[in-house]
Amino acid sequence: MMLQCSRAERRPTSEAAIVQVTFTTRDGDRIEAAGEPGDTLLGAGQAAGMPLEGTCEGQMACSTCHVIVAHDWFDRLAPTSEEEEDMLDLAADVRATSRLSCQIVLDEALDGLEVAIPGESHDMRTR
Repeated sequence: MMLQCSRAERRPTSEAAIVQVTFTTRDGDRIEAAGEPGDTLLGAGQAAGMPLEGTCEGQMACSTCHVIVAHDWFDRLAPTSEEEEDMLDLAADVRATSRLSCQIVLDEALDGLEVAIPGESHDMRTR
């Protein structure tokens, strides 16, 4: 199943400035999302309805926005900081390509980025 959520529908912007991202849910559904350069992957994911809680609101004080980056994309991201590695140590279902989505800043080079929501991900905002 392929669903689409685009920030372009809510806020006028030029097509050239949109960064497309594909999230794979725990159920295997692929959800298309979009953000603008400078947005975080966390924000794009939340706008698309992904279960990325982001309890600390992007301050890197939790691991509730953990995603698994597709192998093909992992090396294209900015390096992981020591602080992010420390937070990932607290996340469930961590993989070699795990990242905190609040630390991934979208830019045009990340157009087409693919990430998966970990199977152990829980979003307390929806309860």
